[in-house]
Amino acid sequence: MNTVIEVDDVWKKYRLGVLGTGTLRHDLDRWWHRVRGKPDPYSKVDQGTKVEIGQSKGVGQNGSGGDLGDEEMWALRGVSFEVKQGEILGIIGRNGAGKSTLLKILSRVTLPTKGEVRIKGRIASLLEVGTGFHPELTGRENTFLNGAILGMTHAEIKAKFNEIVTFAGIDTYIDTPVKRYSSGMYVRLAFAVAAHLESEILIVDEVLAVGDAEFQKKCLGKMRQVSREGRTVFFVSHNINAIIALCTEAMVLKEGLVAFKGNIRTALTHYGAATEVSDVVEFSSQTSGSNLKRMRLTSASGGVLNPLDEITFDVELNATRLLKQPRIGIAFTNIKGERVFAVGSWLGPDRLPPLEGPQIVRITFTMPPLVPGRYTLDVALHDSEANTREDYFAAGAVEVSETNYLRMLEPFQAEIGQLYVRSKFVVL
Repeated sequence: MNTVIEVDDVWKKYRLGVLGTGTLRHDLDRWWHRVRGKPDPYSKVDQGTKVEIGQSKGVGQNGSGGDLGDEEMWALRGVSFEVKQGEILGIIGRNGAGKSTLLKILSRVTLPTKGEVRIKGRIASLLEVGTGFHPELTGRENTFLNGAILGMTHAEIKAKFNEIVTFAGIDTYIDTPVKRYSSGMYVRLAFAVAAHLESEILIVDEVLAVGDAEFQKKCLGKMRQVSREGRTVFFVSHNINAIIALCTEAMVLKEGLVAFKGNIRTALTHYGAATEVSDVVEFSSQTSGSNLKRMRLTSASGGVLNPLDEITFDVELNATRLLKQPRIGIAFTNIKGERVFAVGSWLGPDRLPPLEGPQIVRITFTMPPLVPGRYTLDVALHDSEANTREDYFAAGAVEVSETNYLRMLEPFQAEIGQLYVRSKFVVL
């Protein structure tokens, strides 16, 4: 098949903090502090973040990323790959790995600092809720606007219009300004427009997580269909099961580098291996300004757990605003990307009280008899009333060890499943 996308040694540099203070007086004050070697009085990036990012300056696959200033970072470092026509490429990686930056470069939303991207064909992209839609225009008008941007004629768009509206399931609201749409309606229409208009390449970021389960299923089916029609699909998702079910290949990004590209199962192994086993997870190093700070596994050392043991996690946070209805959860995911079990503050009889400022939340549970191996931890903090949503996928990893009971069941077989249940068989 023909190569439709070729990415050659792409680097992308971003500047941290704010670009301008908004007033000439403050800009001059910032400049005067910099001349004297003083910290920026208006910077929103703390010193801890600067030091950590500074450790990776100028480091890339070929070691020639160039120099960085004190308030700059590499989002992508020497990324190179090719995609053939009709492929469905899944892109996975932790938060901050560079997935969204790569898609923005491919969609021509931003330009690379260095390197070349060669694309054959038109691109339809769905990067985030509301991208490419004018809030004052109706759903109908935005559909025709997006088609025109892709270079389609009015007649071509009109021929597809009824199919787009039926797929999105928003017939009643198609003549309503999209600023009155819910986030789910936004995504429905945006995906329907991107998938049905005549583009050779479809780029979908993880915004599909906003839609309901039924619509996500429709979207996956539609992406398979467009692939069979010879169109190329880029799909970013933290839903590993969706990656396995949909994609023909997967690419793992880690700290702006391509860690692996190829077979999906092998990619998942690289993805899991990218998360080190530890009894401490630092959230502040993954996302600056987060409410969650760190999580400690206090009942085991080195991140190694034994089935049926009492497990204790201490979650440290600093709520920057009052969280009246906080929800905290931890999920265990196996190397295949399958979620095995989860514990959440809303799943039992106890509810968390309102939280504000520095707090420590202790989570205790009995470890189920999982199959020995490595499991990644997904951690979340939500409060709908405070409009707070922090999700950390594969934030950390633990190792479930073998016990004498489990050793009796060797060799392990996939047919047994994820749990080993103690049982007894007798002949009556």
